Amino acid sequence: MNMTLTEKLDTLPSSPGCYIYKDATGKIIYVGKAKILRHRVRQYFQNSRNLDIKTNELVSRIADLEYIVTDNEVEALVLESNLIKRHKPRFNVILKDDKQYPHIRLSVNEPFPRAMIARRINNDGALYFGPYLPASLARETLRLINKLFQLRTCEIEIDGKRERPCLEYHIKRCLGPCVKDLCDPADYKEAVRDVRLFLEGKNKDLIKSLEERMLEASDEMRFELAARYRDQIRTVQRLSEQQKMLQVHSFDIDIFGYYRNGPQLALQLFTMREGKIIGKREFYWEDIKDPFDPREFLSEAISQYYTIGNYVPNEVHVPVEINDGETLSEYLTEKRGRRVRIVTPQRGQKRELIDLVEKNAKINFDQRFRTLQPDMQKVLEELQDTLDLPEFPARIESFDISHIQGSENVASMVVCDNGVMNKKEYRKFIIRSVEGADDFKSMYEAVSRRYSRLLREGRQLPNLVLIDGGVGQLHAAAKAMADVGLEALPMVAIAKKEELLFVKGREHDPIYLDRHSPVLHLFQMVRDETHRFAVTFHRQRRTARDLRSQLTEIPGVGEKLRARLLSNFGSLKRVSEASEAELIPFVGPKQARRIVEHFQSLSQEKVDVIEV
Repeated sequence: MNMTLTEKLDTLPSSPGCYIYKDATGKIIYVGKAKILRHRVRQYFQNSRNLDIKTNELVSRIADLEYIVTDNEVEALVLESNLIKRHKPRFNVILKDDKQYPHIRLSVNEPFPRAMIARRINNDGALYFGPYLPASLARETLRLINKLFQLRTCEIEIDGKRERPCLEYHIKRCLGPCVKDLCDPADYKEAVRDVRLFLEGKNKDLIKSLEERMLEASDEMRFELAARYRDQIRTVQRLSEQQKMLQVHSFDIDIFGYYRNGPQLALQLFTMREGKIIGKREFYWEDIKDPFDPREFLSEAISQYYTIGNYVPNEVHVPVEINDGETLSEYLTEKRGRRVRIVTPQRGQKRELIDLVEKNAKINFDQRFRTLQPDMQKVLEELQDTLDLPEFPARIESFDISHIQGSENVASMVVCDNGVMNKKEYRKFIIRSVEGADDFKSMYEAVSRRYSRLLREGRQLPNLVLIDGGVGQLHAAAKAMADVGLEALPMVAIAKKEELLFVKGREHDPIYLDRHSPVLHLFQMVRDETHRFAVTFHRQRRTARDLRSQLTEIPGVGEKLRARLLSNFGSLKRVSEASEAELIPFVGPKQARRIVEHFQSLSQEKVDVIEV
């Protein structure tokens, strides 16, 4: 018998754990943790308790709850973070990054580890370092590792049976572990330890170790080896000087800061290793609800961050004391194996560093959300004067094309009303008349379809049309406008690299705006949103195509059988997880076995690492 919500509230245990709220459709809308489940959960439903607007809205939507008991608060914290990442409940803070910054993966789970570039962090036993910003820094670091420490870059099985090494060994880019007796396994392990110290930013320890080995090699009259160590020391020392930014402490610290304006927020992280800031990372939110509690927000965001990665610093610095700070500190201590402190500096160098991080968060916020300080009316008036428009540009419509080598060709159209993006008016276009990569013809089709429909339905026309691209895209869009009878409608294109404005009819005389111009910022905001919307739609189409093809590439599975499987199982994921017994009623035993074997082979072959 299913229990009602009231009955579940009456039977909650007095144990630590996680509670899960669901709405009337069964969708998870919030995940929380508690030291005592019974006390924490029941607080939400006490009539006498004054709840804020966000919590009132949450409680009004709760139709059911589940809970998971844990042994302690630390386990509850980790479980909560994992559940949030998996289900992405709308009332939780979701730590997400719209960029997949490259990391360097050191495959210490192999007998002869390699260093390679990875776009995702997997729980595979390897070590991950990064992220590297800009992305080119990861490639440069990897080239330096190959040159300095000579780890192998190949994928072959190292069994010692090869007769001769490859070219990489001869040009001193590999120690040659593939040939028996060419490379002592102990020497290779030593090189791996050096690479790990180098990637962790522990250059003092690395230099000390290299100096000891250089002196030892010199005493043994192994001068070529001693010279190699000497060159490594010089390179590491030079890099240490280049990396220097601020000296605060000699140990590892992660520093968090944020900047918020209304529902939008930028979270900034600086990673400091041995007193030097060696990396940074940004996260963004567009849907922060009031009232905003920075202690709760930072607690949830930081908890999720450290359950993703595998490196924990000595200290975590935050601008305000966070909720459950002691529990998070305990968890990080267990993960690191040493005491980890969560610190809220109030004065001195540490506080100045927090202020620096928050200053960077503000800069990133402005760049991301294109914050326009001047009055928008004045900005649009300036835009009208700049382009010499016949009407005030209250409504701007913007177009962009997205594809990969002509596949899944799509277009996007976004609307900016009085300087504010109107997402309800966004439109997507599947390009149907163009085969292959032809941005001009694709732009023609999207613009033609949009405005022929507006004219047919007698709907509002924009005051200005913005094209993401150069003169070629502008000409294609202008021809589409002329063909539907709207040649007088103002159009402008913005080129990505030079950020030049090409106005229809005056393409030979592009407009250059100062990079601080609010008009340019407005155009960039609209252009970037158009591009984001196009890329998102393209990815959705590509994912759908991949899902379709994954089934039809199985021998014996055609369109009819694919449709039958999806109809009965609901999604490809459920088909891929189904057993032979579950599949047999729909496809028969022979085909069921093929499908199960197909998805088993995919899971074994799936590699999310891009090797260089």
